[in-house]
Amino acid sequence: MLAALLALLAGVTTLVYGGDRVVDGASALARHAGVSAFFVGVTVVSVGSSVPEIATSLYAAAYGSGDLVVGHIVGSATSQITLGVGVLSLAAPLSVAREKTRVYGGGMLAAMAVMAVMAVALQSGTITRVQGALMVLAYLGFLAVLAEHEDYADHVDDSELSLGRAAGSVLLGVALVVVGGHLLVTGGQRLAVQVGVPSYLVELVTGLGTTAPEIAVELVAVRRDRTGIAVGTLLGSNITDPLFSLGVGAALAGVHVTAVPGVLASVGYMLAASAVVLAILYARRPVGRAGSLACLVLYVPTFFLG
Repeated sequence: MLAALLALLAGVTTLVYGGDRVVDGASALARHAGVSAFFVGVTVVSVGSSVPEIATSLYAAAYGSGDLVVGHIVGSATSQITLGVGVLSLAAPLSVAREKTRVYGGGMLAAMAVMAVMAVALQSGTITRVQGALMVLAYLGFLAVLAEHEDYADHVDDSELSLGRAAGSVLLGVALVVVGGHLLVTGGQRLAVQVGVPSYLVELVTGLGTTAPEIAVELVAVRRDRTGIAVGTLLGSNITDPLFSLGVGAALAGVHVTAVPGVLASVGYMLAASAVVLAILYARRPVGRAGSLACLVLYVPTFFLG
């Protein structure tokens, strides 16, 4: 039990420190590149913090565990948008410009809609390599559109960190939050089993650990008044996972799913819950306690789907 507690503690500590490094580095990168912190969050930070989902998708697809691939990505995306927004808005006032909610939130819903279409195609039980490659291309196309419409500043170098140190800080931070998330999950699972709590609580720990890297970065960013990075990472991760993470796994070896009805239900709920949370972000500026609790409540049904 002591080893599990130590792993849990180490995981939390590593997540917090890594999140701090990511926020510092991402803020500096935005200033050097002349782009918004929101844009860096959607691209660099969200892809980096989605490394666990990308790796899981590749390994699971290679070993023929399609149900794990889809379930992992849907669970991560749903908990990110519900639990993530709920926790962040409880930690500090969360306000997002309506234009950004429309553009980036619309991109998130579009990515999830593509995944939903793929889920309907799963009536045959398979997402093919060609379909996976098309999903990856769609993701790269979305990033290209974002880059084209980003407002670049004419003069940008007011960062204390050099460009190299800023990039290094982001890479180090992402590596730390990934390791921290792993320690949090494994330590929490072992502790839950040893204490003898019900199995659904073990699943709760796993679900929290899945989204821990993103939420850690977002929480640090919000507490340090870097809301752009926080919300950009949150929405960006939910664009990256349904399109890129699932797409690379399918492009590698195809994704074969057996529990098709459960997949369809989970993907449908992910899309519906995300639309509700975006409506809350759009209507409530900032998101208050009632909005935060509504987002947290939307997280609960994920344990009864699939």
